Amino acid sequence: MSDLITTNLVRLDVDLGPTKYDVIRSLAELIGAAGRSTDVNQIVEDALAREATSSTGLPGGIAIPHCRTAGVSEPTLAFARLSPAVDFGAKDGAADLAFLITAPAGGDSTHLQILTKLARALVKPAFTDALRAASTPAQVVALVLEAVGETPAAAAPAAASVATPAPAEAPAAAAPADGARRSLVAVTACPTGIAHTYMAAEALEAAAERAGVDIQVETQGSAGSHPLAPETIANADAAIFAVDVGVRDRGRFAGKPVVSSGVKRPIDDADKMIEEALRYADDPNAPRVEGSVTAGEGGGGASETWGGRTRRVLMTGVSYMIPFVAAGGLLIALSFLLGGYEIANDNHYGDIAVNNTLFDLPDPAALGLDHALFGSGLMAYFGALLFVIGKTAFALFLPALAGYIAYAIADRPGIAPGFVMGGLATNLFNVQTSAASPAFMPVTGFIGAMIGGVLAGVIAHWIAGWKVPTWARGLMPVLVIPLLASVIAGLLMLVVLGKPISWLMGQLTDGLNSMSGSSAILLGVILGLMMAFDMGGPLNKVAYTFAVAGLGTAAAATNSPGLKIMAAVMLAGMVPPIALALATVVRPGLFTVAERENGKAGWLLGASFITEGAIPFAAADPLRVIPAIMVGSAVTGGLSEALDVGVLAPHGGIFVLFAVSNVAGYLIALVAGVLVGCAGVIALKSIGEPDPDVATV
Repeated sequence: MSDLITTNLVRLDVDLGPTKYDVIRSLAELIGAAGRSTDVNQIVEDALAREATSSTGLPGGIAIPHCRTAGVSEPTLAFARLSPAVDFGAKDGAADLAFLITAPAGGDSTHLQILTKLARALVKPAFTDALRAASTPAQVVALVLEAVGETPAAAAPAAASVATPAPAEAPAAAAPADGARRSLVAVTACPTGIAHTYMAAEALEAAAERAGVDIQVETQGSAGSHPLAPETIANADAAIFAVDVGVRDRGRFAGKPVVSSGVKRPIDDADKMIEEALRYADDPNAPRVEGSVTAGEGGGGASETWGGRTRRVLMTGVSYMIPFVAAGGLLIALSFLLGGYEIANDNHYGDIAVNNTLFDLPDPAALGLDHALFGSGLMAYFGALLFVIGKTAFALFLPALAGYIAYAIADRPGIAPGFVMGGLATNLFNVQTSAASPAFMPVTGFIGAMIGGVLAGVIAHWIAGWKVPTWARGLMPVLVIPLLASVIAGLLMLVVLGKPISWLMGQLTDGLNSMSGSSAILLGVILGLMMAFDMGGPLNKVAYTFAVAGLGTAAAATNSPGLKIMAAVMLAGMVPPIALALATVVRPGLFTVAERENGKAGWLLGASFITEGAIPFAAADPLRVIPAIMVGSAVTGGLSEALDVGVLAPHGGIFVLFAVSNVAGYLIALVAGVLVGCAGVIALKSIGEPDPDVATV
């Protein structure tokens, strides 16, 4: 590999034009003149595209336009010391030091790691002062190569050793009561993941050192990411997200106080961000990362077990699937409220959506919509439209499940083939024979979506590891990987796995449809136990996904097994937070002050079917809390099946009573489970040594 920078890629004290666009073009032409590019225009186009996402000017008179581009085949730097300085968008004025940093599209991590070292060096005043003091291009080259660890500086300019002013003193970290050193975690990421990602990390690390605070930074850049260990995240007082793109596996940080900003803010104001994070750590009302983390949940670090990885992959798919389910299912339930259950029969929704408008409303009586709200044509019309929107969202939940399972394995190149596998699992575009009574392509359902997502992800990850020519690297993530992974996984699904999985799904469906009496009650008990065991974890999500898949194929009839299973799962998931909330009221002395506060929120969380509201109690005292709420949820699940309760909505708790058949049975099952769970928690917490931290008032 050629040197990252050579003397013919350096210009000192030059005028490259009045705007940053002129400077970028001039530096790109310098790369071309040095024989390091065959397509200067491509470099300019890619660098300006990156510039359009956010400016690359930095404090201290530095500019780092950068890009990943097919215009170079190996990492290359061009440097200019500008006279006059040119505005690159930094808050403190124009830049006199400009690096054009280029990395090959699809370049391997070795190339990119070199660039990250340079990015970290650029935030150090000694390095930039030495660049300003350099008198020859050779001195600049020596400084840069030393910074990236390729070659010791042979001729460092005298100014390199000149003491630079110390950075402003950061506020001292407020020591916690026990005298322990404060700890923070951070994630940095920018769209290209070359420069800002690592400069922001370096700035945060330096600011934390000045403040006397420990910090661990996860750089989600192009050179790869080393996820923070779960215990590191768990022990941190607060988190900092300095990103211009989404945080990968954001759920790992759930519940942590968080300071959020763009990736450039730490470079400008890292000390202030550290100060804010420490203040948020002590503020119970500070912004927090949404969601919750169950014990042992991690983010895929190097020490991750196969079991942990499997759980993370499946949970990623489920977490992205749920919004499709919730939105689609609730819209379908609302459509039944407005248009009546008959809206789904005989394609009434299609007739209304196509043939009617706000100015030409349907006639509910003529269409047989006997349960349209108020017998209104307007309600029937909106009911039909909501049904169409809801069914569309619902049709995408299995493709989303498969797509994001593949994403968790292979990152972005896995998304497209994963969605394709989910589409095949649902027969998305209705493949059938041409006979009068057509046969349909086998539907493999949620089992097929999970297997297909794993297949697509594994194959995409395997293809991504191929060694390919330099010219093909840029095509890999956008063309080669999605294409080949879709073909290979799709053929495996259609030719090998489709019919066996479809047969299995058919047996499962037939078994559910045949369940009645004691066997249905037993199913409700089992689903209740699963919902309460890990409160939003893998077992909980398996039970929920099972219910939602049945709901997707259930008829609107109130005696449909799918509707009854959905009711059992929803009610069982509501029990733990409400039971614990009630226990904090009945026997407050058994709970800490913090738990009593959590109990106040538990009423609404449980009523909304958010089982995770019980996690703070279970995490503090798992051996006494979890068995009690499992029994309560099992009672509710069994009673729900015994009382023939059905629910047409996949989420919403008591707020979707309009979609419930047998509302009285719904409420009886819920209250019974809550009372049993509450009694169990109180009984178990009354046994043994009391918690020394329990509330005393």
